[in-house]
Amino acid sequence: MAHIIVVGNEKGGAGKSTMSMHIATALARMGHKVGALDLDLRQKTFGRYAFNRQKFLSEKGLELPSAVYHELPDIDAASVKPGENIYDLRLSAAVATLEPDCDFILIDCPGSHTRLSQVAHSLADTLVTPLNDSFIDFDLLAHVDALGEKIMGPSVYSEMVWNARQLRAQAGLKPIDWVVLRNRMGAQQMVNKEKMGKALDNLARRIGFRVAPGFNERVIFRELFPRGLTLLDLRDIGVKQLNISNVAARQELRELIKALNLPNVDVNF
Repeated sequence: MAHIIVVGNEKGGAGKSTMSMHIATALARMGHKVGALDLDLRQKTFGRYAFNRQKFLSEKGLELPSAVYHELPDIDAASVKPGENIYDLRLSAAVATLEPDCDFILIDCPGSHTRLSQVAHSLADTLVTPLNDSFIDFDLLAHVDALGEKIMGPSVYSEMVWNARQLRAQAGLKPIDWVVLRNRMGAQQMVNKEKMGKALDNLARRIGFRVAPGFNERVIFRELFPRGLTLLDLRDIGVKQLNISNVAARQELRELIKALNLPNVDVNF
């Protein structure tokens, strides 16, 4: 069976689609067969990323390793039986289509609570939650006191992941490996950064996730989106010398893939 990676939280602007595209492309470039789904049916940032890539490669006559992006199939409402949910059926049909030919299926979730996102989390073998290094984003996981030091209790997203874990346990499936990524961390040793680190480590022990570094804020990510490219594609499109920022970003991606500890993945880029 394909290993399902779900990239999700319930807040926009955390870098989910950028993270999804780079993880999917990195796995494809390492020789794995990767299927991809975008559950944000309105904005479809990840879907647009995949479309831009296909279009750019076709126009330039290039063949680069890529994930196979798949739209959720339409379901005839008349065929839905009492008690069934049409969104559940659409997601199940998409996963069933991709699974026979894929090593990994990556699912990018919207930055809000939806039925599709809820069901996708219950399918996750690995859950990746990008989080900006801010207590505004941390509030999605847990509530803290005014000093940002004492955790008062879990928040809405953590409760949703807990419910997904319960569903998997009832179905006899392996537990979700939950990895929270600290995105946009500054290089300076700021008080907020230190407090965030302590709060995440404390919460990780309480509700069961691993903490790993994500991506710093870099202009290159915004520049690559219109062509659907990733950091790993630069040399293939003629960039002979990477600048210091690009080299650092590649290292961040390498460390991220290592931290995910996915099955049968040997980081070799």
